[in-house]
Amino acid sequence: MRIERGKPEGDCGIGKEQAMIRFLKYMKGYLRVRVWGFSPERFMNLCSNKGILLWDIVREGDVYYMNITLKGFWEIRPIAKKTGTRVAILERYGLPFFLPRLLKRKMFVLGLVLAVVFWTVSSFFIWDINLNGNYQITDDVLQDFLKGNQVRIGMRRDDLDIQELEKQIRRQFPQITWASVRLDGTKLLIDIKENDAPIATREHAVDEKHSMGGAQDATGTDLVAEYNGRVVSIIVRSGVPKVAIGDTVEKGTVMVEGKVPVYNEDATVREYSYVDADADIVLEHASEFTASLPFDHTEKRYTGREKSSHYIKLGDRSWALPENRPFLVYDSVIKESRPLMLERLSVPAFWGTVTYREYQNVEYKYTAEEAKVHLNQKLMDFLAELEEKGVQIIEKDVKIETGNDVWVLKGQFLVQEPVGASVRTERIEVEKTEENE
Repeated sequence: MRIERGKPEGDCGIGKEQAMIRFLKYMKGYLRVRVWGFSPERFMNLCSNKGILLWDIVREGDVYYMNITLKGFWEIRPIAKKTGTRVAILERYGLPFFLPRLLKRKMFVLGLVLAVVFWTVSSFFIWDINLNGNYQITDDVLQDFLKGNQVRIGMRRDDLDIQELEKQIRRQFPQITWASVRLDGTKLLIDIKENDAPIATREHAVDEKHSMGGAQDATGTDLVAEYNGRVVSIIVRSGVPKVAIGDTVEKGTVMVEGKVPVYNEDATVREYSYVDADADIVLEHASEFTASLPFDHTEKRYTGREKSSHYIKLGDRSWALPENRPFLVYDSVIKESRPLMLERLSVPAFWGTVTYREYQNVEYKYTAEEAKVHLNQKLMDFLAELEEKGVQIIEKDVKIETGNDVWVLKGQFLVQEPVGASVRTERIEVEKTEENE
């Protein structure tokens, strides 16, 4: 009796051999049978002598369960008759049994064939374009450039000249210093690197030339106050400070001057060197915030009536099935999905549902508590903006009052805020003297 035994784990060659044997058994087909009767043991010995393969043999009392090849099953009738045993089929396995069942399902087979054909044909086209590395140049500009060069979603992969496209990108956009175009399946990946340095212009070159000729030829900028307030902190990196901590300044006061004097030996000014003033200045000043909310407002009230329609979208085009807008006043909720197979292929084909929800415009009056909640939310948004700008709130006084048909929130704040607006430095010509020369 031939019985297959397990092989030691960890042997790659033996593992592959076992996998191949299982594959061959599946391709030829095999049966799970039950054997019982006068002498099942003699039945199995005779099968072994005849070269009939039996495996996965299990005994339960006087009954044996085992697997047998489809070819071997047709050869056991005389053996079973000779040994007085009976054989019953329990399960059928393998391709010879699977194919007939599959062929009966014609729609399934047709769908499978169409899916394979669609998958194969789709792989010859470009279905997605990804842009990476562009910051100065917007996606819309690059998309228009690609369309102008006949590069679009749905084009054949063979029609794309990658090297020529890379040259055209660098030629069209001088700020792009490096461009890489490659295909990844049905995706077109475009990676670019932009020049971080400013592009040289004639005015920039003139300014640079003047700066090389001498510091006195630079334009120079001052830092001025944007509010009335008190200086609480000042750290100057370049320029001449004109205010100190504790000074009170008015809006427009020069706090750091970009005109740096150069002195003679007798402490007279020989000339001025013009620089761009740079400093960290914190000013304490008063700030106000006002927000209003009308007593009455219009509110949506949904009636509960809804209707849906479906659509198919391919690229930029969509088709409604059917287009249905059943209500006079409504809003819509769009849910869009894409089959996983198309998502893996990056094919821009979607199936969507538009749900139309009917509502009525109802006049509604805020209560005092509701008005307080809405106005406080506006106040929180304002304070969050201040915090993002690095403004520190020292004191605040907030009141909610009623006006002409409106609720009004008024806030008075004492804040400490980084300031310093740049303005052009006023130039001064120094009279030439013998000592200056």
